[in-house]
This record gives sequence, C-alpha cells and structure tokens, in this order.
Amino acid sequence: MTELTWQHATPDREHDVSPFGVRLRIHEWGDPEGTPIVLSHGMFDHGRGFDAIAPYLSERFRLLAVTSRGHGDSAWADAYLWPLDVADLIGVLEWVGRPSHLLGHSRGGGMATDAAIYAPDLVRQLVNLDGFGPPPEGFTAPGPWNDDRTVPERFEAFLDTRGRTPKESAWRPRPTLEALVKRRGEQNPRLSKSWLRHFVGLGAREVKDGFVWKADPRAGRGAGPFRPDWVARDWPLLKAPMLAIIGREPDTWGPLPEKILDQRLGAVKHVDRASIDGAGHFMHMEAPEKTAGIILDWLEP
Repeated sequence: MTELTWQHATPDREHDVSPFGVRLRIHEWGDPEGTPIVLSHGMFDHGRGFDAIAPYLSERFRLLAVTSRGHGDSAWADAYLWPLDVADLIGVLEWVGRPSHLLGHSRGGGMATDAAIYAPDLVRQLVNLDGFGPPPEGFTAPGPWNDDRTVPERFEAFLDTRGRTPKESAWRPRPTLEALVKRRGEQNPRLSKSWLRHFVGLGAREVKDGFVWKADPRAGRGAGPFRPDWVARDWPLLKAPMLAIIGREPDTWGPLPEKILDQRLGAVKHVDRASIDGAGHFMHMEAPEKTAGIILDWLEP
C-alpha cells in the first residue's frame, strides 16, 4: 500500500451524538454544506478507519464517519444488539438533517444496508464495501463466527457472554503497542505496517500492564449467533440503489464465492457491482484511491 500523508486525512471536525442514549463519536471531513456521506465501519474497527479514503471522497462530499457503540472513542453500552446498532445509524442520519448517501464496510455494510431499508427517506444511495455476510461454512479466521456448534448451543454461549461484566470480559493486555499492531497484522496481513500503526494507535489505549483495544470486548457478540442463510432476508425491501464493491484478492475475511455473492445480491432490486484489483477485504485502507474513484464515479452529487 502507498504510504499515506496522514495530515491530509486528519478530520476537520468532531461531534458527539447520542441518538438513543449512547454517545457516538463522529469524525467529519469536507465542506459542511456539501452533500453528506455517512460512513459505517466494520467489527472492532472505528471511524478513523476511513482516514485513508477520506481525502479523496471529501473533495466532493461531506463525510461523517460514525464510530459504533462500544468501539473506538464512542461510549460503551449495557446492550449490544444488531438492531440497536442499526437504530444508532438511523439516529445519526436523522441528526444530519437531510437525505444522505450511506457507505459501510464489512459489518458496517450490513448495518448500512439495513438502515437504508428501515429508513428509506433518509438514504439516497448506498455503497456496500464487502458487507455481504459470511460464507455458509463461516470465515476462515478463528472466532465465535466460525464453529460447529448447533444454533441452540451458540445461543446458550451468547447469553452466557452477555451476562459477564466488563471486568470479566476485559482484553488481555499486550506489552507494547507494537505487539498489538502485530496481532492485528496477523488478522489483516495485506495491510501495511505504517497503516496498521496509525489505525491501531487510534483504536488502542494504554493500561497498567500494556495496551488494549478501546473497544468493549462484549461488542463483538452484539449480533448474536446467526445462520448465514439469514443474510439478505430483507434485502428485497431496499429502495435505494446499491453499489456493491469487493476486493479481488482473497484474504481472511473475503471475498465470498461468486455463486453466494450472486445469490445474495440477487435480492437487491437496483445494484451495480465493482471490484478492486490488487486489494482484499479492506480495500478502502489498502487501495483508497482506486476505491474512491469507483465510488465517486457512481455517486450522484
């Protein structure tokens, strides 16, 4: 990945918004009078994950990157459920005060799609960056999204996790920030070390024994156990046109096999598809200029 000039990606403004009682941090770039794009990040990421692509998109649009509850610099919450995250996103769209474009990556792409379905008057166009759910067999990375337990067994484990206190669910500290960067790099080997240092540095905090993620560990269980065939169940209701983008290079989190992707996107009435050569699941971090170019060619002003 090309080295980035970070000062050009620093947000122009910051806001704290609490649409449903949980404080959400919003980072903003571009002309405050411009056409807004509301940005939604992936699992255990944060709004500054759009730093790399922001300089390109903000030349034409007002960007508002939302950090989900329990992530980054947003507040932790007592409850993490997919519908609450979607409701938070709709609350931000209402706060913006005018119909906006909506862009989401990975988990944020799924959330953005649902927000566009349930609040159609607030969304003009939708850009989904590889947020089309897991394959039927689950992701290749180890974790709660990839196991062979039955759905009742997974629900039991999910409810047990929900009953834990923040202290009981605390991250294990890494001795140095570089160790945390290394850990994230193992999950995202395609991302450059310079980018990871920037991104992880903004998403971590120092504690007595080292460094931990700012995110609430319990936030990762918010979607609950689900079956991959539940994905796209409501997508036929989507009124906004969707631009669906994937990276061509396979990595830990994608892309889906074409047959599965065709099946899920077949539920969307108005969809255009694009792919990024030389990039994987995190195309907006790995190839921001290419990704932004496709988005800018598609979005209406």
